[in-house]
Amino acid sequence: MSVAVYIAVMALVTYLIRVVPMTCLRRPIRSRFLRSFLYYIPYAVLSAMTIPAIFYSTGSLLTACAGTAVALVLAFFDLPLIVVALAASLAAYLMHFLV
Repeated sequence: MSVAVYIAVMALVTYLIRVVPMTCLRRPIRSRFLRSFLYYIPYAVLSAMTIPAIFYSTGSLLTACAGTAVALVLAFFDLPLIVVALAASLAAYLMHFLV
């Protein structure tokens, strides 16, 4: 198959995913349960994609755990994102040399 066909199919699927809910759900959602469910979906999906990537990114579970631990502690203290990311990367990098 041609690359153009693959791109056309992907465009169609992406378009339908966005259009079908808009056309089917014209009224506001009143169900409290459904609204809270839809509110938390982005967080759940982001976590499901990010957490495995964290632990497989360094090639060593120990260095990944060290970086994650540093990131969690610094994030708990509400430090800026750039500080958390740099410190976690540095911790994983330094742990690589200690192991």
